[in-house]
Amino acid sequence: METDKYLSESLRLIRVFNDLSQKDLAEKLEVSRSYLSEIEKGHKIPNMNLIKKYGEVFDIKPSAILFFSEKLGSNKDGEYKSFALQKLLLKTMKFFEEFNDKAV
Repeated sequence: METDKYLSESLRLIRVFNDLSQKDLAEKLEVSRSYLSEIEKGHKIPNMNLIKKYGEVFDIKPSAILFFSEKLGSNKDGEYKSFALQKLLLKTMKFFEEFNDKAV
């Protein structure tokens, strides 16, 4: 399924943006490094519990992770043209999430 590819890519980008190795993240998520690798390659689909754990590790709401993966998939050719744009989107997501938390 096409959306699974974007979810896998968004999880990989979040990890890379935060300068964590697969090994370190796998330990934090309490999964094997090989399982995490399979998710990032799109060979396995993470369940909602794992997405929630990502949110806890990176201090991002699961809905923001899903929103990010949706935005990756909404681009015409399916991929952003530069990593800088992806980093900016992640920073923007965190900003709005923090802003929203303060407003509540």
